[in-house]
Amino acid sequence: MTDTRVPPPYTGDERTQLNNWLEWHRATLAVKVAGLTEEQLRLRSAPPSSLSLLGLVRHMAHVERAWFRRVLDGQDLPKLWDKDRDNDADFNEVDDASAKEAFDTWQEEIGHARAISAARPLDAVGDRNGQDCSHRWILIHMIEEYARHNGHADLLRERIDGVTGE
Repeated sequence: MTDTRVPPPYTGDERTQLNNWLEWHRATLAVKVAGLTEEQLRLRSAPPSSLSLLGLVRHMAHVERAWFRRVLDGQDLPKLWDKDRDNDADFNEVDDASAKEAFDTWQEEIGHARAISAARPLDAVGDRNGQDCSHRWILIHMIEEYARHNGHADLLRERIDGVTGE
């Protein structure tokens, strides 16, 4: 597993710190899923959980889209993976899902998120179900979301092939 992550700097302004921590956690998930087959990516954690590495990638693509494009930028886009029908479709429906499509979608959504984030001040406000939500809050939430799921990914990866890491 090649690790090309750049550790966040110990100093810097708020935006630099938030962006670097988010990038660190995005890269961490990429490290955790690198080099696995589609079958390995689909391997579930333990019943009754539907958690898998492929599900996590699909989920994070959805989360990137939801917070940056839908909430912060106000785009009227459908949810990914048919989540309007099944809120957990990103996790539940991986048996026939394409890993390539999931990874491509995840990277595409990260690209959109980066562009939207770069164009907004931290105090910019988006709308989440009629409630104001600041760009700053979204960045902090995204760091938390990735950090939590990267812990899941670490355990899943260790179960698959014994690989562990930070």
